[in-house]
Amino acid sequence: MALAEPGIRSAVLVGSAPRKRSRSRRWALLGALPFFAYISVFLLIPTGELIVGAFRTANGAFTLSNISDIFHAPYPQAFEFSLELSGLSALMGGVLGFLVANAVLHHGVPRFVRPAFVSFSGMAANFAGVPLGFAYIATLGTLGVVTTLLQHLGLNIYPSFSLQGLFGCALVYMYFQLPLMILLMIPVIEGLRKEWRESASNLGASSFAFWRYVGLPVVTPSLLGLMVLLFGNAFSAYATAQTLGVSNLVTIDIANLINGDISINPQDAYALALAMIVIIVITIVVYALLQRRASRWLR
Repeated sequence: MALAEPGIRSAVLVGSAPRKRSRSRRWALLGALPFFAYISVFLLIPTGELIVGAFRTANGAFTLSNISDIFHAPYPQAFEFSLELSGLSALMGGVLGFLVANAVLHHGVPRFVRPAFVSFSGMAANFAGVPLGFAYIATLGTLGVVTTLLQHLGLNIYPSFSLQGLFGCALVYMYFQLPLMILLMIPVIEGLRKEWRESASNLGASSFAFWRYVGLPVVTPSLLGLMVLLFGNAFSAYATAQTLGVSNLVTIDIANLINGDISINPQDAYALALAMIVIIVITIVVYALLQRRASRWLR
């Protein structure tokens, strides 16, 4: 019997292990219920109603006219400007964010610079909406501080420059796009293995050669993925552009159709929102594919 006791004990332990795992899974699911309830109430149910509303008339009958309406003026122009603005701000924020993040992590930079940059980037990435729009109007508006100062110096940036234009609005978006890119890019650059740098240095490669042949090929999927993320962030922005007075954005058209600033047409607003969801889903899929490719190297 004494010889059988270890076998019996191990069998009991093996049998109790699945019960403990199943019990822990039940507790984990119970703890996740508030999250699933929140997602259902504030995301899944509204999205489902939006999709259904895009294919219904005001009387509740099925129709495709709402979808066809978004292909007529002024909605295609709004999509075009929204895509151009999102792409430009993502490109500018991605390139500059990569350069700034790499500069902050350079071995010759003082230690206090990095935490200062991270703290400022965390604050600036969340500084958007009405305060940001007002800040730029007071700075670079037609009567802004910088605009007035440049006029006294003999340089009038208006009417060639406008905060409601593509470049002006992208410049405003850069205030939260650039810090967000810095926050997301720092871990990517830190993920580059020190052995690669040391090997390149031992072989006589310069810093430029290292980034050209090693660094950039490795971080490019992550860089492109983060730029796609910036694109989605800019594409869904609303309050900042509304404060600046931009009128040809998809998000602003949706608000106008619901609030009745031009005409009340919730069905067309549902259709525009559905088109935005399709674009955001494509953005998420592209980002996920790029991140999967990047994870092969940055593990």
